[in-house]
Amino acid sequence: MSDPRTTGSPATGITNPERRTLLQASTALLASGAATHLAAAGSASGAPPSPSAPAAPSAPAAAAPPASNAAAFALAPLPYADNALDPVISANTLGFHYGKHHRAYVDNLNKAVAGSAFAGQSLEQLIVATAGKSEHTAVFNNAAQAWNHAFYWKSLRPGGGGQPPAALKARIEASFGSVEACRKELLAAATSQFGSGWAWLVADGGKLAVVKTGNADNPLTKSQRPLLTIDVWEHAYYLDYQNRRADHVSAVLDKLLNWEFALENLGRG
Repeated sequence: MSDPRTTGSPATGITNPERRTLLQASTALLASGAATHLAAAGSASGAPPSPSAPAAPSAPAAAAPPASNAAAFALAPLPYADNALDPVISANTLGFHYGKHHRAYVDNLNKAVAGSAFAGQSLEQLIVATAGKSEHTAVFNNAAQAWNHAFYWKSLRPGGGGQPPAALKARIEASFGSVEACRKELLAAATSQFGSGWAWLVADGGKLAVVKTGNADNPLTKSQRPLLTIDVWEHAYYLDYQNRRADHVSAVLDKLLNWEFALENLGRG
């Protein structure tokens, strides 16, 4: 005699275990359909939907990148090839001096003024505004050195030195007595500057004068108008002359000094 727990129904041929499986599946589908129907009915009738897990908070929007400093200072190109001042200033010296030292002043200045009250000001404005203020030493040093170097490159030219143009020569003779006397004052100022610094030919009131400044300082802080300059920081000459600063300065005065640039600056007064 067949066991009723394992024998299928004569009408369907389905065994009892299969019947139980189908019944369980049908019950699950019915329950799911009822839940769906109730949710739809509740929505249609205005009843609140069944509670669900709260949505995860959205991630905060990424912060916008800071606006670029449109007035960032750039390293201007040299007015001549890097070997144009040979043999007085070698391409090796010029490469380090311009490509490393001058560039570093410009880059450091941009970092120092970014996002500050100084952003957007010219080099001249920064120099005057920060001179002598210890809390702004980094801005002053880098602004002044960026300006000094840009001015210095123009104070030199291949085939320079010699006699200045007539208009400038007359002003030099009126202030110094002769071009040679002016040259001697520039040499003395450049060689006697203790440590790093600069020698300058300036217009001061109605006269021309030679002055020297230490480190990054320049005549703009004293309301003098620079006409030309000679750099006596060691990085300006040490690869070529080692400790022979006077030899370097003499060669610059005789072979590279750009008197025409000095005359242009004099005419701007």
